[in-house]
Amino acid sequence: MLRWRVSKPTVLSLLLIQVVAVVLLYRWYNRPPSQNTSLSEGKVHVLLLSSWRSGSSFLGQVFNQHPDVFYLMEPGWHVWMSVKQTGARSLRMAVRDMIRSVFQCDMSVMDAYIPQPCNVSKLFMWSHSRALCSPPACFLTARDKISNEQECKKNCDTQGLKLAEAACRSYSHVVLKEVRFFELESLFPLLRDPTLDLRIIHLVRDPRGVLRSREKSSKALVQDSAIVLEQANLPENEQPYQVLQEICRSHVHIYKTAMLKPPDFLRGRYKMIRYEDLVRNTLPEIEAMYEFVGLDMTETLQEWIYRITHGRGKGKKSDAFKITSRNAEDVSLAWRTTLSFEKVQHIQDVCKDAMNLLGYKTVDSEKEQMLLDVDLLKPNEQNQFSWLPSKSTIAKV
Repeated sequence: MLRWRVSKPTVLSLLLIQVVAVVLLYRWYNRPPSQNTSLSEGKVHVLLLSSWRSGSSFLGQVFNQHPDVFYLMEPGWHVWMSVKQTGARSLRMAVRDMIRSVFQCDMSVMDAYIPQPCNVSKLFMWSHSRALCSPPACFLTARDKISNEQECKKNCDTQGLKLAEAACRSYSHVVLKEVRFFELESLFPLLRDPTLDLRIIHLVRDPRGVLRSREKSSKALVQDSAIVLEQANLPENEQPYQVLQEICRSHVHIYKTAMLKPPDFLRGRYKMIRYEDLVRNTLPEIEAMYEFVGLDMTETLQEWIYRITHGRGKGKKSDAFKITSRNAEDVSLAWRTTLSFEKVQHIQDVCKDAMNLLGYKTVDSEKEQMLLDVDLLKPNEQNQFSWLPSKSTIAKV
C-alpha cells in the first residue's frame, strides 16, 4: 500500500486555503446588491405614475398592502421640497436619480435631502408603508396582514435607514408612487438599466374630478403648483387651470410616447388605467394590474379592497390625503354636483385634447352635467393605440 507523507507546512497551507475559500463564499452570499446584478435575480420594480388628486394614494395602497411588496410614497417629494424656488423641468433628473437609488434599495440618496440623523420617520409618508411597519424594519405587523398607519407611526420609527434598506431587499417587488414626472423620456435610462425590471402603471383621472379634489386641498398643494408652473407669476384665479393644463398635457405626452411609437425597451412595460374604471370595476382592474407586474391576489386583500371602496359618503375634507372607507364611485362623480358649470367649461377647454384621447366626454349644459345617469366615460378599448414599428431600438434623451 502506498503511503503519502504530507509535510506540516503543506497541511497548514491546505487549511489556510480552506479558510480563505469559506470567507470568500460567505462574503459572496452576503454581498450587497451589485450595480452589475442581472435581471435573473427576479426582483420587479414598479413605478405608479400619476398626478395629484387622481386616486394615486388609493392605488398606492392597493400595492402597498400586498405581502410581496416594498412600497414608498413619493420619494421625489424630498427633492422638490429641498429646492423650492425652481421648476419641474430642472428637477426631473434629480427625482429620476432618487427613484433609481430607492429601486436598488440604496437609501443613502436621502442624505442630501433629509436632516441628520436620517430616521425612518423623516421619509415622506413613511408610516403609510406596510413594509416599514413589518419585519425586518419593525415587528408590529405581520407581512400578510393589513397595516395600521397610526399604530405604525407610534411604534415603528427607527434610527437610521439601514433597516429600511434591509426590508427593501427582502421583497420580490419594489413599488414607488410618483406624481412628479411629466414625460417618459427622463425615465428611459431606468428602462434600459439591466439591473432594473421596470414596469410603469400610468393612472389618469377625469380633470373635472381632479379640479374638484384639488379645491378641497388647495393649501397643501401651493408649493407643488408653483413648481409645476415654473414659478410663473399668474393671476390667482387662473393658477388652478394652468396647473391642470400642464398635467393634462403631460398625460397626453406620456400616453402617446408609450402607445404610438414606443422604443423597443418600453414595449410591454407600460399600462394605463383610468381612475373611473378602477372604482367601477375594482377587483378585475386590480387583478389585471397585479398580473401585469407578476403579483397574485390574496383573500385578505380582496376583503380589504371591498371594505375600503364600499364605505358611506365621499369622505371628509380632513381625509384628503388619507385612505379611509368611502364610496369610491360616489367620489369619482362628485364633481358633477359640486362644480359650477362655468368651472367645468373652463376645464373642458384647457384639457380638451387629454379628455378626447383618454375617453372623457364633455358636457354642453348644466342640465347635462347634473344628469348622473348620463355616462361620460367612453369604453376603454376605444382609446387604445395599436403598436407601430419603432425605427430605432435606442431612444435619445
